[in-house]
Amino acid sequence: MPTITPFLWYDNQAEDAMNLYASIFQSARVISVNKAQGRTISVSFELEGQQFMALNGGPHYKFSEATSFFVGCTTQQEIDHYWTNLTADGGEPGRCGWLKDKFGVSWQIVPKALGEMLGDKDPAKGQRVLTAMLEMKKLDLGQLQNAYDGK
Repeated sequence: MPTITPFLWYDNQAEDAMNLYASIFQSARVISVNKAQGRTISVSFELEGQQFMALNGGPHYKFSEATSFFVGCTTQQEIDHYWTNLTADGGEPGRCGWLKDKFGVSWQIVPKALGEMLGDKDPAKGQRVLTAMLEMKKLDLGQLQNAYDGK
């Protein structure tokens, strides 16, 4: 059975990015660091069971919001943890739970309950949640729940 592994192209920060991500995610491991002439060429790592590969390919390509990693969170504490750590040291907060880390990689830090709230069979509930979400940068699970409940 084939596998699909996200492959990330960095200028020259693949190992730094891997180490940052491994320090943030609870279930993370470095699989390999491939070097030539003392320089890191590529790395392989795993975050929460998903394998990634990364290459130091030079400045030819940049990351964009067209590709992002979705982190489904259960609690506000998880949202805060990922948001704080991924925006640290030069990362950029975006709207509606989106952010860019200091390497330019886009992430969505989203409560798992959001999809259920937005898709509720009562369209008024979903609309209230959508309206609340559109006003946020980092998503606030309590505020989203209040909007869902009509408070």
